[in-house]
Amino acid sequence: MNICVFCGSSSGKDAIYSEAAKALASALVKHNCTLVYGGGNIGLMGILADEVLRLNGKVIGIIPDFLMKREVGHKGITQLEIVDSMHERKRRMAELADAFIAMPGGWGTLDELAEILTWKQLSLVQEPIGILNTNSFFTHLLAQMKLMAADGFLGEDSLSQLKVANTPDELITLLGVKAN
Repeated sequence: MNICVFCGSSSGKDAIYSEAAKALASALVKHNCTLVYGGGNIGLMGILADEVLRLNGKVIGIIPDFLMKREVGHKGITQLEIVDSMHERKRRMAELADAFIAMPGGWGTLDELAEILTWKQLSLVQEPIGILNTNSFFTHLLAQMKLMAADGFLGEDSLSQLKVANTPDELITLLGVKAN
């Protein structure tokens, strides 16, 4: 099973985020899942990929050429695909994914999460989507989503399809991944 993870190109100010990336890597490998991600070697992306590899798991990275030229592409992963644009990166990651997880991150992570949620709402993707709410990082965003539903801008069914957990193992289970 391929799990696409959206996460930061920064590791954040609190070590809890790096530890969560390592814990997610461990859960992915334990469940025999291949990591699909943005292909970076920095921040939570790099920590996540490095830990999956350290645990003998598989990693597929998708990175746009302009980021590869900035030398942020992870050259040590199982498979690295270089694409032309950020849009193509998101499309390709979605094509490969059997499920999606958002971890803490910045604008890029928020963009990826919003786009995949929109695609799910429009039935362009069917795969489950989860949020790893490490350190309550997404709590305010989740409250905003609930307000969007309460005010009639988002269907309750769209909101109810989103799986949220505080630990990687709990989230992997909510996404329907079976333990090996």
